[in-house]
Amino acid sequence: MKKKLSLIIPAHNEAENLKKTLKLFHKKLKKQNIAHELLVINDNSSDDSEKILKTLKKNIKELAYINNPPPKGFGFAVRKGLASFSGDVVAIVMADLSDRPQDLIKFYKKVNQGYDCVFGSRFIKGGKTVDYPLPKLILNRITNNVIRILFGIKYNDVTNAFKMYTKETIQGLKPFLSHHFNLTVELPLKSIVRGYTYTVLPNHWINRKKGISKLKIREMGSRYFFIILYCLIEKWLSRGDYKKETLNNRKIRS
Repeated sequence: MKKKLSLIIPAHNEAENLKKTLKLFHKKLKKQNIAHELLVINDNSSDDSEKILKTLKKNIKELAYINNPPPKGFGFAVRKGLASFSGDVVAIVMADLSDRPQDLIKFYKKVNQGYDCVFGSRFIKGGKTVDYPLPKLILNRITNNVIRILFGIKYNDVTNAFKMYTKETIQGLKPFLSHHFNLTVELPLKSIVRGYTYTVLPNHWINRKKGISKLKIREMGSRYFFIILYCLIEKWLSRGDYKKETLNNRKIRS
């Protein structure tokens, strides 16, 4: 039985991109006959984002949106989506069309083979970045290599937001701590530390053509460090209390 796919799309002032992004993903998923939900989290937008969503909703029955209350932030918006999606599997997709529908479909087919998570990498064979700002690229590679060494893993793109999780996995990763883009690190690191199965596939990332990036590097350093340290502490000291097998045993006993 095919799983229903939910796309969580955080959007803060993305009026220039929403229409194209939603129509393209909807068209490609429908063509593949994939049951899906397009769940946009309108994150305190001050532009015409909600107006556009209301109009699109009239023609796309799979589209739903939630107005996220203050405070705004990528992590808050995604967490709202993770508490509200209706699918069997869920992916986080950017509203600026930096992610490709063909990669999403590839991930979906892979997760249906029995994995708990499918992680994307832009830095393995088949992966690609387009117009990635050089300072961000250098910082990305340093951060990901540090994470890889600290956790003893081969996965080299932990900070990549483009990933897919089963509903059961998301439930097993709670509670979430991140308020901002550090959620993109919290989700995969908890998945790995807690023993959820995953595989890595290449994906492309294309820099936005319109609008302004919401990621502020100067504001994120300490927040990334906090989450990395938190997950390391869990890995070293939790004695497996949050492991997938431990959680499942608790459910059986109860």
